[in-house]
Amino acid sequence: MNAMLSKLRRMDWIMFACMIALIVIGVVFINSAGSVRPVEALRNLWRVHANTAAVGLVVYMAFAFLDYRKLIDWAALPVFAVSCVMLVAVLFVGTNRFGGRRWLWFFQPSEVAKLAVILFAVHVFAAAGRSGFRWFLAGVAIMGGPALLVLAEPDLGTAIVLVPSVLVILLAARVWTKGIVIMLAAIMIVAGTFLWTVDHAERQTDPDRREQIYKYVPLRSHQIQRLRVFLFPDADRSGAGYSIRQVRISIGSGGKWGKGLKKGEQKLLGYLPPAVSMNDFIFAVLAEEWGFMGVLSMLALFLGILVPGLRIAAQCNDDRGRLVVIGILTLVFCHTYVNVAMSVGLVPITGIPLPFISAGRTFLIVLMAALGIVQSVAVHRDGPEPEDGDTAT
Repeated sequence: MNAMLSKLRRMDWIMFACMIALIVIGVVFINSAGSVRPVEALRNLWRVHANTAAVGLVVYMAFAFLDYRKLIDWAALPVFAVSCVMLVAVLFVGTNRFGGRRWLWFFQPSEVAKLAVILFAVHVFAAAGRSGFRWFLAGVAIMGGPALLVLAEPDLGTAIVLVPSVLVILLAARVWTKGIVIMLAAIMIVAGTFLWTVDHAERQTDPDRREQIYKYVPLRSHQIQRLRVFLFPDADRSGAGYSIRQVRISIGSGGKWGKGLKKGEQKLLGYLPPAVSMNDFIFAVLAEEWGFMGVLSMLALFLGILVPGLRIAAQCNDDRGRLVVIGILTLVFCHTYVNVAMSVGLVPITGIPLPFISAGRTFLIVLMAALGIVQSVAVHRDGPEPEDGDTAT
């Protein structure tokens, strides 16, 4: 009993409170967004989110009390291997929804892969002496293999967020800084080339010439369409650009204090697409009904997770703990940034949910498990080492 109380005292309760507050906000706004849906199951999706959070809380506490070093040393490789097997399986026997084969029964393997990749990268690179070009290639393979499988579903958004978490781990582990800089530069050049090509094609007056240019862009048609909308949001207001235009109207119309809970006109009148108002674009519902001050409050809660997490990483003398916290915080930050940025037009639209707030069972439980691991670092960083050694192998 004394040991358990001691662990509870070492937990970061600010981080815990901010996570719970974000989940409550998610329940509130999923309920608000779903209130206009004609199907009862969709109107009650907020209950699913709340029940999933209850299960996630059990998972969260279990990981918080489990020694993170044992998890990384003993479970990282099996979890990564199983995750890759599931990513392969979903391509053959997965359920096809919304134009992608991403579900195995009731969960998404790609969401599990986000945490599995982080754990395995830490398992590999927390050990001393793993630096240089050869180990950099190993890191690329660790993130590249699952990313390619996720791309095949297809799910570009999830594949994208796998990359920064591993790159930050490689950078923090000092695997090969020059290689990471070169890779980041290459990614920026490729992304810039895609954007320039789409911009150049759309400025062509000859449709045949435009289609000829697009033949050289190695992207699917819907991905090219998203780049078109990003570069020229007003070019097709009633077609491809309709959704993002309505999202921006929702955000802008919220003003300073918002219109009030369940009083968002864009949602009530059906202008904000109902199919995405509870997940990818729930930020628009929140911004319209809670306004600018509500958005600031939400962002402050995310800072209440990220800042204590960075403190935990800085105070941890064990590389496994330091790297796993950095990787998980990067995952949370990337999801938050990309979801908000795509809603306000700073980045192209991708199917990235807002952490703890968007509807999604697998993603919520994975996130809560990940933050449970961060709490485990806070709880166990000064405790005894596992019996089988003090470094990952």
